[in-house]
Amino acid sequence: MIADMAPEVFFQLHTDLPREGPGEAADVAWAASVAGLPDTARVLDAASGPGGDIGALLRAAPLGHVTATDLHAPFIEAARRQFSDNPRVTLLVGDMLQPQGPFDLIWCAGAVYFVGIEAALAAWRGRLAPGGHIAFSEPCFFTDAPSDGAIGFWHGEGGRVGTKTDIIARVAQAGYRVRATRRVSDTGWECYYRPMEARIARLRTRASPALQAVLNAAEVEITAWRQHREETGYVLLVVAPE
Repeated sequence: MIADMAPEVFFQLHTDLPREGPGEAADVAWAASVAGLPDTARVLDAASGPGGDIGALLRAAPLGHVTATDLHAPFIEAARRQFSDNPRVTLLVGDMLQPQGPFDLIWCAGAVYFVGIEAALAAWRGRLAPGGHIAFSEPCFFTDAPSDGAIGFWHGEGGRVGTKTDIIARVAQAGYRVRATRRVSDTGWECYYRPMEARIARLRTRASPALQAVLNAAEVEITAWRQHREETGYVLLVVAPE
């Protein structure tokens, strides 16, 4: 699920999708429960995409505030169409590793992988309020002997994907403790892929050759995940500084 497409055609496919990675509202509710998130919590949605998790984060902290940030300005614009009138939401174009803080919860769905667990946890340590937590999802193999198909699903990056044991060890090396883990469910993946399949169908009739190739690659990815979902996916972790 690692994007290796040309940016312009990648975003042609991803424009107007409700979310930019696997997940569901139940993941947010679970993480908030593990973290003991107060109703008045200050929350960062790091690499928020178009804001697919903002509603669930608002429900997790009903008297709190959500700051959502993403480097891709059109994603933030899409989120503004939903949340611009909500005084409990701040939407910013910017680097997820340089938030103002402090935050009671930093939530990051799928994006820590691109900068590395160690770099993200180091950058966010000083942005956490006392007692604060970080919740993030990370590519994971659920077997010690993944098939070639499961490794290939990660678009040539399979060598960088570890097991849950590997990921927990990296968190510990970064000076954090793991409070709990949860596998991102098949429902969470379908919440991402089914809208993408609908968009692929809409784009087919007017797609350029370059976009057709991107749509084909996306369909291959979807099929590969469904074939290998028992072996690989995302693990969601809630962690706190030692």
